Amino acid sequence: MIVDAHHHLWDLSARDQDWITDPPMGVIRRSFLEPDFVSVAGEVSASVLVQTVCVPEETPELLAVAASSDVVSAVVGWTDLTAASVADAVAELQGGADGSWLRGIRHQVQGEPDPEWLCRKDVRRGLAAVGAAGLVYELLTLPVQLPAARRTVAALGNAPFVVDHCSKPAIRSGMGEWAELIRSLAAHENVTCKLSGLVTEADWKSWDVASLRPYFEVVLDAFGADRLMFGSDWPVCLLAATYDEWLSAARELVEELSPDEQAAIFSGTARRVYGL
Repeated sequence: MIVDAHHHLWDLSARDQDWITDPPMGVIRRSFLEPDFVSVAGEVSASVLVQTVCVPEETPELLAVAASSDVVSAVVGWTDLTAASVADAVAELQGGADGSWLRGIRHQVQGEPDPEWLCRKDVRRGLAAVGAAGLVYELLTLPVQLPAARRTVAALGNAPFVVDHCSKPAIRSGMGEWAELIRSLAAHENVTCKLSGLVTEADWKSWDVASLRPYFEVVLDAFGADRLMFGSDWPVCLLAATYDEWLSAARELVEELSPDEQAAIFSGTARRVYGL
């Protein structure tokens, strides 16, 4: 059975998602709830539910979903890393009724205009607090932010980090410096990587497995199967592919690997990283 290490849920009647208001996002401009995920992810035995907006109210809601779900087994939430009280905020989340489901924290670093944001003293203080609480920190970064990510990971060598969506290589325009940068980040053993989000970085209408394979081969070589994990990025993936289409593509990408390597990518790495 598969562990889906990265998906989202949101309820537009509870909170708007201002990042999906533009017309190209129309296909996902609706609510996606836990039963919707279960209905499309029939082969998934456990999943990691990831935050979508940077507001404190969302994380307790996601934790409540995990507490009531047979499939959602971990939550990556949000807290303000720059706040002086970040350690207290994390402790409050962990100490809440559903706090045992919290396994990580994420911030939309990709939206920060400063490519050095991760190197700020207040941010690093927050990241250290996340690691000290036994949580992973997920790097939602663009390639231009990878140098700062590498320096920060090196500075916080005891904290576990996870790279979301292979750091979003610009598949439509070419690899550029991304391959060298992601290899440099992968040299740090406290970093793992999600095989996710590639279809939405490719051409939404004309992608195929061949167009994704060079990027998969880079992260496979850089991280190894024991530091790679499958994620659907559902429902965001619907911009370019159904759940089954991306899952099928991922299976084709790994088909020449050994059974143990495939098991690591589709289950073992995520189970280890998130303590499932």
